[in-house]
Amino acid sequence: MKDQTAIIIGATGLVGFKIVQQLLENKNFSTVKVFTRRSLEIDHFNLEEHLVDFDQLDHWKNELTGDILFSAMGTTIRKAGSKAAQYKIDYTYQYETAQAAANNGVKTFCLVSSAGANPKSSVFYSKMKAELDEAVKKIGFKHTFIFRPSILAGNRNESRLGEKIGLILARIFTNIPGLTKYRPIQGATVAKAMIHVSETTEIRSSFEIYTLSEIFEILKAR
Repeated sequence: MKDQTAIIIGATGLVGFKIVQQLLENKNFSTVKVFTRRSLEIDHFNLEEHLVDFDQLDHWKNELTGDILFSAMGTTIRKAGSKAAQYKIDYTYQYETAQAAANNGVKTFCLVSSAGANPKSSVFYSKMKAELDEAVKKIGFKHTFIFRPSILAGNRNESRLGEKIGLILARIFTNIPGLTKYRPIQGATVAKAMIHVSETTEIRSSFEIYTLSEIFEILKAR
């Protein structure tokens, strides 16, 4: 499947940036369209960068054309300032962009979710992620793939103290039986798994959710 066009939102984040980097090195993708609030400052002939306001989707939704949409948006309550602000970024922006892309004929959707996603969870973040997973399933893409990694490891452009502490604790406690499903995973590893799945739709169902262990298995089976 050569000469494909990929669309990415959340490209300034850990996983999103790795997706962009890997797609630009992938010969199957001739165009990489990034929709972001600030420039990635990457100079590449395959990169098509759109600086947009996610509150003004109607102004640029017609540009959401291509074969695959990768969605890796996410923030923290501390950075967003409130649950409502975090919900807008983690849920509303991603859902509305996915809906617009599907309306434009994009066939495949790959979403970064969370290992703790649970619609019945009392944890705001976990419940929100699960609700988004269920919502995008109903949009109508030919293929919808959801990835649920645990704590992400790698170099970010921003500092997240809580995540750094969680990463240290996870590396200590995930050797305990029953907790391995929460072991850290490199953002680059998640990106690589997402791209591989998007390129092998012919062997996959129309809707699949990949747990942390399954993300690792995807790459072992390559």
